[in-house]
Amino acid sequence: MSEADDIQYSEKYSDSTYEYRHVILPPGLSRLVPRNHLMTETEWRNLGIQQSPGWEHYLITNEYHVICFRKLKT
Repeated sequence: MSEADDIQYSEKYSDSTYEYRHVILPPGLSRLVPRNHLMTETEWRNLGIQQSPGWEHYLITNEYHVICFRKLKT
């Protein structure tokens, strides 16, 4: 089993503009999260995060294992 199998995905939640979700990474992957910039789609997909197109990493928190995403509502 790979570390990507241990990635946890929250349910989606929303406001009037965006859908949100957060992803919790296992320790081995959280060490690879950049601390100084928001990840591009290519970067977070390379960590093994799998979700539909359109999601963007929009917030860096002090909990580097929690990745916050949002997507414009359609």
